[in-house]
Amino acid sequence: MRAVQAGPSRQSQVCVVVIGYDDAPHVTHAVRSALAQGPSVREVIAVDDCSGDGSADLLDRLALDEPRLRVVRRKANSGGCGSPRNDGIDAATAPYVMFLDSDDVLPPGAVDALLDAAAGRGAEVAAGLCVRRELPSGREIPWQPELYARAALVTVPSRRTRLVHDTLCVNKLYRTAFLREHGIRFPEGRFPYEDFVFTARVLAAGPRMALIPDRVYVWHVRRSAERLSISLDRSGVDNWRARITAHALAYDTLLGAGEKRLARASRARFLDHALRMYARELDLRGPAYRREWWALTRAYLATFDAGDFALAPAPGRVIAQVVLASEKPCDLTRVKEVAARPARLRPPYARAADGTPVWSAGLPRVTLEHLLFRPVHLLPVAVDAELRPRARGTRLRLRLHELYGRMADAGPASVDAEFVSRRDGTAGLALTAEFLPDATGPAAPADLSDEVGGSGPGPGSGAGSWTAETPVDLAALGSGTWDLRLRLRFHDGTVRETTAHASAGPGLLRRSVVPSRRHGVLLVQPYATRAGSLALRIAPGPRGVAAVLGRRLRRLLH
Repeated sequence: MRAVQAGPSRQSQVCVVVIGYDDAPHVTHAVRSALAQGPSVREVIAVDDCSGDGSADLLDRLALDEPRLRVVRRKANSGGCGSPRNDGIDAATAPYVMFLDSDDVLPPGAVDALLDAAAGRGAEVAAGLCVRRELPSGREIPWQPELYARAALVTVPSRRTRLVHDTLCVNKLYRTAFLREHGIRFPEGRFPYEDFVFTARVLAAGPRMALIPDRVYVWHVRRSAERLSISLDRSGVDNWRARITAHALAYDTLLGAGEKRLARASRARFLDHALRMYARELDLRGPAYRREWWALTRAYLATFDAGDFALAPAPGRVIAQVVLASEKPCDLTRVKEVAARPARLRPPYARAADGTPVWSAGLPRVTLEHLLFRPVHLLPVAVDAELRPRARGTRLRLRLHELYGRMADAGPASVDAEFVSRRDGTAGLALTAEFLPDATGPAAPADLSDEVGGSGPGPGSGAGSWTAETPVDLAALGSGTWDLRLRLRFHDGTVRETTAHASAGPGLLRRSVVPSRRHGVLLVQPYATRAGSLALRIAPGPRGVAAVLGRRLRRLLH
């Protein structure tokens, strides 16, 4: 974060609205991070949404020693985030306003960086980089980093359609008069994903926007919390219904304002982000959820036109075509693979009577002709991975499937395999192996259909494969969770980065205790992520093994 000094004209310019409900362990940290921004902050308005855990009392005590802090107590819980934020907009007296959730924090210098950009560039909105910090690991993932790679002034939002991808309201500073003049507010009451709608209303008003590369917001992601945040709790189909409702309202808002380019871009984002994210999790849900999810998705996708689909990357388009082509959930395992990042398309590879690649013999209406001309480095290549921990040595076996002749044309040469730490993203072990052609083609997987409408191998499936195998020194990885990343190299010079599907054959995805010269023993568990990719957990030494087994025993007893 670059240091920005707040001169006299910058002092007392910003109101930070902090909202919270039953978040006593975190709310004072959020407020203090706002107060610590310095003299640029005129006021911090903490809106308590009728908490029952003493949060408001904590804020009142903090306000006794901090004249810039005002506490607003709502008399009834709103059920969402929109109403308390609207209360903050109404109470703000500063020329600029920004929002902060009670379980997040503002990094030092965030307000000054945003204020300097907004005031210096005459912008109604200034936006900066938000990072998602996974807790307790501390791993940080930047949100929409492409938008904030460098400073920029956007005078006409429709010329930067990528803006619709950043649906957050918290990493931005708004001119208060701009919000009031255009009547820009959040949806009231219980309205999940209210920031989708708010962001669309902001963009529909056509503000000048200053974008900066500075880190201005830290979004804490606590997946182990007893009460998940609205955006993280996707276990019920009502969450998907709410997301569709918010997306639809955001689209209507942009289209109603004459912003057709932004409206179409928002639908492309729905296909590439929301649809893929939820499709990856379908096999984790029950049959009733899947049926209702499928029906809701089909109904919403039926409102899209060809232009909406054309803007979306291929994986989202393909998933949408599969949903529209089948009245009931089908091919969920294969859909999950296409929804992965990067996308993977596993066998069978069917063709229509005229030779056109299609999704399957059962769904020939879903055509895949784009696979014939798409650059190899963007193809949804499929690699199966087997990791077999053994006392005499662990080996990683990778199998690359043919894809309508495109792999053979490029010529598989070798693969660089890397185990990357889930905690901090660092590489723990790098391996290289040569691809050799298999004598026989790959067998079609037996789990392509989870409910109805599935299909077996069609014409053109299983046309060939290549295998690479290498030893793996598990002790060199050490404790933690490791994701497998691949870089495929072809004889024509193409390089394709991807992940590997975790093969679930007999004895492959189970815990093993293997001897280690360095640690004595290692507890090793290969497993499949939500996207079906191979990952690995390792606990070294007798203490590590005992700790893992103890935690598992306590969960079983609980």
